[in-house]
Amino acid sequence: MAHAQALSSSASRSIPNSVSPALAEASHAAATGTDSGERQLDPLLVAARERAAREGLPYAGSVSPQEAWALASAGAALIVDVRTAEEYKYVGHVPGSPLVQWQSGAALLKNPRFAKELAAKAGKDEPILLLCRSGKRSAAAAEAATRAGFRKVFNIREGFEGDISPDGQRGTQGGWRRYGLPWTQD
Repeated sequence: MAHAQALSSSASRSIPNSVSPALAEASHAAATGTDSGERQLDPLLVAARERAAREGLPYAGSVSPQEAWALASAGAALIVDVRTAEEYKYVGHVPGSPLVQWQSGAALLKNPRFAKELAAKAGKDEPILLLCRSGKRSAAAAEAATRAGFRKVFNIREGFEGDISPDGQRGTQGGWRRYGLPWTQD
């Protein structure tokens, strides 16, 4: 992934000893807007990290579906779909987004190989944007990935379908498809 020139920053942040190294690094990056290599991050990711630091998120941050598409289109981040294989195939998915199931099957059993499968799709230092149905499973997956050493994992808020509307349907209350962003179906 292409990144811009180095960014100098003197910002620092005190990290409690009880925080894992991956979470400490994410917190430092959120405070400084840089990764450990001092490369400048995309402004959308910097803003997401700053929000994450303010909100106390246990991962790098969250982006909107529109921001995710802008980042992926520019080659600044990889969108990884963490829904079930059935959702990916039958509900639809973002073109070019690999599937790494966070949970699987009707019982939504946690994938014990999630971190290993994610590492096969993207490096631990690459910006990764996780997408699920509504943004809840992808937030849990982002936290797990951060604990596994991925330093630039972001959740896509609202997910692919958004929240359930008052009339009990998805797709009208936000989400990737609601905004008319590119998607395909198998």
